[in-house]
Amino acid sequence: MQKTIILYLAFISSIFSAHTQEIAPPEYIKTIQFKGNSEFSGTPIIQLGTPLLITFDDINGDEADYYYKIRHCNFDWTPSILNKNEYLDGFDDIRINDYENSFNTLQTYSHYFLRIPNEDTKALKVSGNYIIEIYNEDEELVFSRKLIVYENTSTVKVYTKRSRDLDFINTKQSVQFEITPHNPPLRNPKKTVKTLVIQNNDIKNSISNLTPQFTIGNSLIYKYDQEASFWGSNEFLFFDNKEVRTSTVNIQKSDLEDIYHNYLYNDRVRAAKNYTRNPDINGGFVIRNLRANNHDIEADYVWMHFTLECYEPIGDGNIHIYGSFNNFKIDNSTLMKYNKNTGMYHNTSLFKQGFYNYKYILVLPDNTIDYGFISGNFDETENEYTVIAYYRAPGARYDRAIGKGTGNSSTITN
Repeated sequence: MQKTIILYLAFISSIFSAHTQEIAPPEYIKTIQFKGNSEFSGTPIIQLGTPLLITFDDINGDEADYYYKIRHCNFDWTPSILNKNEYLDGFDDIRINDYENSFNTLQTYSHYFLRIPNEDTKALKVSGNYIIEIYNEDEELVFSRKLIVYENTSTVKVYTKRSRDLDFINTKQSVQFEITPHNPPLRNPKKTVKTLVIQNNDIKNSISNLTPQFTIGNSLIYKYDQEASFWGSNEFLFFDNKEVRTSTVNIQKSDLEDIYHNYLYNDRVRAAKNYTRNPDINGGFVIRNLRANNHDIEADYVWMHFTLECYEPIGDGNIHIYGSFNNFKIDNSTLMKYNKNTGMYHNTSLFKQGFYNYKYILVLPDNTIDYGFISGNFDETENEYTVIAYYRAPGARYDRAIGKGTGNSSTITN
């Protein structure tokens, strides 16, 4: 009997824990965006007390009812032990009342927007990791997204360096940083301080839990090389279909069927080519329609056709499109399929009008990602790095996010 109870509790715990991981949306939910003081690409990171706007489209266009819940998590995204009233001022599990239907578009959709704070949810009271969950009227989880809320109680300085390993000096970038608390020193930092280092706001491509190597005064110093290094990769490719009816610098033709179809020029493998500076927005996207007054509801959906010329053997791996347009998700919708007739890889995906960054990655059989197989890896590549410092004081019950720092590899040094 006791064994049965233990197994049951473990089962319930596993279900609850699973909900603290991001759940990808179904095909009819598109263009999930987070906005604070600016738009976020990838995982949103906001300062405690900053208003937050969450928007998404339902291309069923049937004005369905959606509800939201907010969960607080530990550093490792397991559920924290805080009660809801300890981290939330107000209530959640509330219907999202604000939505508009698309206007003057071929693809109908309902555009939902959730503001925090609102009349029900007054504020997030503590820093740390959060999961925002969206449910339908049958209380089924539709999708969830991670959110990091930090306090400005520490200064985090971030520097990018070329690798000290000569084998990687031209292909990797190392991230070094220091954390200085504004208040008294952080106690027992090797055990109480944790860090998260993210490249281009892609939390899937991050390094966690580095310990400080030494201290100078109150400052914790992290001067790792390989342990805190990332592949440089290459600048993201882009397309801009704010005008869907005509060809542009990246779109070779446009057709109208049920909705518009835009065909991109063929992309090629860049791994063996020299690095070329090509400014990007580090995988992000911006929704816009040249002929619209309100981009949120007047930007249309378009079938984008991608073609990649790749003659390198990929073995049992698969090539995917990659970017924050779908929160860096890898699934069948991003798969590039080989066409024997053309000898190229093709993909057709639905995008809302706008400016998008994307790149091609190789996903290996063990689900690891080779970011440079198609794009190449260059130490000159401009990447943005974000470092979040977490602290759980002795006896505390949750992990506070005590500071955020950013650095850019455009200022990389030896």
